[in-house]
Amino acid sequence: MAATQKSASAFRTIGELSEELGVAQHILRYWETRFPQLRPLQRAGNRRYYRPEDVALVKRINLLLNRDGYTVKGVQKLLSSAGSSAPPPTLPPRAEPPTPHGRPIPVHELRAIRDRLSKALAADDVAARI
Repeated sequence: MAATQKSASAFRTIGELSEELGVAQHILRYWETRFPQLRPLQRAGNRRYYRPEDVALVKRINLLLNRDGYTVKGVQKLLSSAGSSAPPPTLPPRAEPPTPHGRPIPVHELRAIRDRLSKALAADDVAARI
């Protein structure tokens, strides 16, 4: 039975959770060593079963690391400062990358640069075929 067909209260295997999040199983095992709050049940043969609260924690860790750009150490601090009963902290806005001019480049300028590069590469590709 696929993970998407399970109820929200069902336990997940490491394979199901890995597939659902698009995160390799060895990464999930690594997170278990780094985040003491993440302790899935382990049955015979060390088979892991993630409870709904484990799944929620893994999803939060994944978002903080892979979407919001936190480091493992930063996520550890967030999770330890939040405590089990405290609401999750609000995330600070992501900082714009520094630019040589000291100001962020607007998205429309980045798109224009991308389009010019794409056209230049396409023209080079055509010229190389001739």
